Parts: sequence; structure tokens; C-alpha cells
Amino acid sequence: MRGNVIVGQSGGPTSVINSSLVGVYKTAKDRGAGKVYGMLHGIKGLLDRQYVDLSEHIQSDLDIDLLKRTPSSFLGSCRYKLPEIRDNIEVYEQIFEILEELEIEAFFYIGGNDSMDTIKKLSDYAVLRSSEIKFMGVPKTIDNDLAMTDHTPGYGSAAKYIASVMKEIIRDGLVYDYPTITIVEIMGRNAGWLTAASALAGGEDCEGVDLIYLPEVPFDIDAFMKKVKELADKQGAIVIAVSEGIKVADGRYVFELTDHVEFVDAFGHKQLQGTAKFLADKIGAELGIKTRAIELSTLQRCAAHMTSRVDITEAFQVGGAAVKAAFEGDTGKVVVLERISEDPYICTTSCQDVHKIANVEKKVPLEWITQDGTYVSEELVHYIRPLIQAELSPMMVDGLPRHLRVRL
Repeated sequence: MRGNVIVGQSGGPTSVINSSLVGVYKTAKDRGAGKVYGMLHGIKGLLDRQYVDLSEHIQSDLDIDLLKRTPSSFLGSCRYKLPEIRDNIEVYEQIFEILEELEIEAFFYIGGNDSMDTIKKLSDYAVLRSSEIKFMGVPKTIDNDLAMTDHTPGYGSAAKYIASVMKEIIRDGLVYDYPTITIVEIMGRNAGWLTAASALAGGEDCEGVDLIYLPEVPFDIDAFMKKVKELADKQGAIVIAVSEGIKVADGRYVFELTDHVEFVDAFGHKQLQGTAKFLADKIGAELGIKTRAIELSTLQRCAAHMTSRVDITEAFQVGGAAVKAAFEGDTGKVVVLERISEDPYICTTSCQDVHKIANVEKKVPLEWITQDGTYVSEELVHYIRPLIQAELSPMMVDGLPRHLRVRL
């Protein structure tokens, strides 16, 4: 393939998403691509004709190394939902006209479930249009909820950050000689993979988290309060990990049980926040125990100073694998990771049909959650642990990590 290619980033960023971008860029150049364009702010930016020639912004091996260590989306992101083809064919014509003007032969989109929806629709329209442009999805999401892949790039580093922070929160809580309860709210929406990572905090040097609540199991507030009281009667400091997406039996998110400002994005996703505060306030009011609510929030996806080397390496590999597949004729596919060995840990890549992945949420198997819904199994801990291994140290300048940014 000697033509041009284009790559974009979409959805919530991760601390290793730019490693996938580097994987696409470097592999495409190594395989003889002409120009490698970058969409600014994903497909929405492309519709506005916002794109750059990446060779003008990645000019050396040092830039590549810096970009691997740079959190968030180098090209910017979006949460733009393409309409159904039958509802607005003009949007697709506009996109393909731009791609043809740029002489694009392959289109790569780095993202999660919603981004794979974009790849699905564009590849479907390419068939209708008899276009030879290849469309490939490159997986990323800290939520780890993408179907048909063992795990997603971005998850390992977020899990490493969560487990590390939980250890520090546990140490902090133990300094007092009176009871305290700390509730930590963790991202993940309707899947509990991230919250489950808090279980890794336990070890020889750490007592571990006391309770873990995932959205895969309905949340019983009365049972929760009873469990907290039982623990408070036996020990001083209590640390609880809760997913932002836990729901009560009638389907409402826990945060919806109190006054809240509701924001819904283009894909219909509600902004989830306030679960920890609601529960902390309830404990304080009913049990009279000093309680603190902590939302890890954005830190979970941008803490590049605690990136997993396994994660950043796999992020690069899936970007490169997407290019290789497209150059060999694949389209309408998503690169996935396949775990082929546990000890030693070995993962390889393959491609799966995007129609089997887009808009499908992969949740934590119920057998990996304890029967009472208050913790996770050793099998789940064993699944996560290889993904957080090793580090890639930041490049420090004047005492702070150095990052690469697009300069327009």
C-alpha cells in the first residue's frame, strides 16, 4: 500500500492511547504509506475538515518515545454518533468525499464500544459505495468492556493506578484511633472491571479493601448499611470500593437516588458521579461515623506517571496490527488481544468482525464475584495482575514529566 492513511481517536482517553497512535503511525510509515493524517477530534473533526499531517508533529525517535508517555488523546477526541445510514446518507457522502480528496486507502479509529460503532457504519457504507478504503478499529478503554478481546489497552494502567492509590488510602485511614470509613468511587459505567482492580491492593504489606461493589450485581442499600455497621463494630478504619455504575434492584443508578445534575452524551450515556458521596452521607447520618467520599475520576485515565509497561507495549502492538491487517486487505475488523499463556503471561493479536463487537458491553462474569456481592474472587485478581506489571518511567524535565502536544 503506497497511498495515504488516516487515524483518529475517540471517546474517553487513556494513559496509553497515544502508544496505539504511535503503533499506527510508525507501522504505516515502515510499510510504505504515503502521508499519515491525523483527525483532530475524531470523526467530528474530520467532518469539519480538521486534520494534520502527522509527520509534521512526530519528527524524531524522541518524539515517538515522548508520545508513548503522553496521556490523553494527542489528536483530541469526540463523542459523536454517526446517524444510521438510511437516516442521513449525506453525512457518509461527505466523509467519503473528504477521504477520497486525501487519497486515503486505510482508516484507523482508536476507541471503545462507541468508536467501533463508527467503524461498523463506515465499513458498511464502503460496501454500499463499492469503496476500496479499508476501515479498522483499534481497541482502547479503561473500562475493559469491549467484547471478544481478553482485555483492552488502557485498562492495565488504570488498574495499576487504582490498586496503588487504594493501598495509599488504606495506609492513611489507619493513622487514627477512632473509626473512619472511606468510600472510593471508581469508573467503569456498567462494567466492574476497574473497581475489581482495587482487590489487588491486598498483600503482605497491606490489609486490602474491606468491601467491593460492582454493577453486575444489584446493590441492596439496606444490606450495605448492615454490613458497614458490622465492620465498624469490629475494626477502626474501613475502606470500600464502589463502582460509579452500581444500581438498585429497580434499575436506577445509586447516584440517581439523590438530587443531581444529569448530563447525557450523544450515545445516550449518563454522566455517572455522586455514588460515593450519597453513600458516605447516608452512613454519616445514620451511623454517626466519620466518613469520607473520594472520586478518583479523571485521574484513572490520565495517570501516565504510573503506566504499566505491559499495557503500553500492547497498546503499540494493536495499532501496528491494525495497519498490518489493513495493508493485507482486511476491513470492517477490530484488533483484539488473545491470552495464550498464563505463566509466563503471553498475549497475541488477531482480528474480529466489528459487527460482533460494536455496542456490546463485556461485563465481569458473575462467577468472579462473591455470592454476597461484596468482593471479587482470586480468579479475577489472577486475571488482572499480569496487566499491571512493570513500568515505563516518564521523561523528566525540571522535575516534571515531559509530554508531546500538537502545535497548530
